[in-house]
Order: sequence, then C-alpha cells, then structure tokens
Amino acid sequence: MQTVQQIATEIVAREGGYVNDPDDPGGATNYGVTIGTLSRLGIDLDGDGQVTATDLKRLSRTQARDIFIEHYFQHPRIDELPPVLQPSVFDMYVNAGSNAVRILQRLLNDMGQRIAIDGMIGPQTIDAAQIAQSLAPEYLADAYGIARRNYYYALADRRPSSRKYARRQDGGKGGWIVRAEAFIATRYHLTDAEHAARVASWG
Repeated sequence: MQTVQQIATEIVAREGGYVNDPDDPGGATNYGVTIGTLSRLGIDLDGDGQVTATDLKRLSRTQARDIFIEHYFQHPRIDELPPVLQPSVFDMYVNAGSNAVRILQRLLNDMGQRIAIDGMIGPQTIDAAQIAQSLAPEYLADAYGIARRNYYYALADRRPSSRKYARRQDGGKGGWIVRAEAFIATRYHLTDAEHAARVASWG
C-alpha cells in the first residue's frame, strides 16, 4: 500500500505547475495549491509581508506536498477513513475541498448509513465508512470513484465553462474524468462511446 507521501507526490505531479485559468473558480494554482490556500496559511515566500502570485510561483513541489499532507489529509481526518478510500478522497479533497467528503457522505447514505452531509469527517462519517467497508470491501473504493466521476459530469452539466475539464476538444475524456477513473477498476471505466453519450447534450 502506498504511503501518504507517495500519494501526495502523485497528486502534485498530476496537478502540474503554475496555472491561472480564468475559468477555474479556485483562481491561480501551483502544483494544485491555490493562492487562497497560500494566503490562508500565511505562506509569504518572498518575505515582502504579502501573499501574492509571486509567492505561489515560488512554491516548490516539496512544499506543495507537505501542505497537502497536513491540510488536505491530516487536518480533515481523511487519515481516519478506511485505507482503501484514502487515496481517492485525498486526491478529490485537493481538487474540490469539502465536496470530496460530501460525495462520500452521500454514497454512505445511499448504502444505508444515516449521516449528515456536511462536508466534515467526524465520528459518524468514520464509523459509517468502516461499516460500509466491512459490508462491501471489494467495491467501496470503486463506488466512491464512480460517485466522484458522476459529480464531475453533473458539475459540468450545470457550469458550461467547466466542460473543458470533463471533455477534451476532440470529444474524449477530459482531465476530471481521467482523474476520477485513475481510482476506479478498469472494468468500471466508461467506454469512449459511453462518455460521448453522457456529454452529448452539451453540444
């Protein structure tokens, strides 16, 4: 099983370097760390008393990895979920914040657990995840990954400016979908035809 350091290193690699996409509500990012996160944590890398895009551009891969481990894995208590869930929930938390937890909580409710959908991992969510793991040990990670993929498609349904993240210009699977399916067994991946059918209404 991968260590959290290995998972975080893969996330950093997947996120890539500095990007300031006007269609991304999170704003500028570097290795997946947003300018908002850097500001909230008070990380002033050039020592000028302000946290700006200049500081974000100075962020190293190692610094990004350490931010993710502390603030996106340990602090939200992802490390207390069943190990089989941790890589995908962690990756999704970096990508979508507390929505990663809401996706899990909705899934657990669909599986018969009655817990609040509040985006926070507390004792109820941890207990419900452990029960779900005991009931469906071979399927829980896939079920979460599929729910995550569905979330991306639904988000793009509602927000046309985000469709480029779910569908490439040539019509193939966009980065969001590829990213979700990286944590799903191959047998549950959508075929190209299934993906095309899912996004056909986008025009």
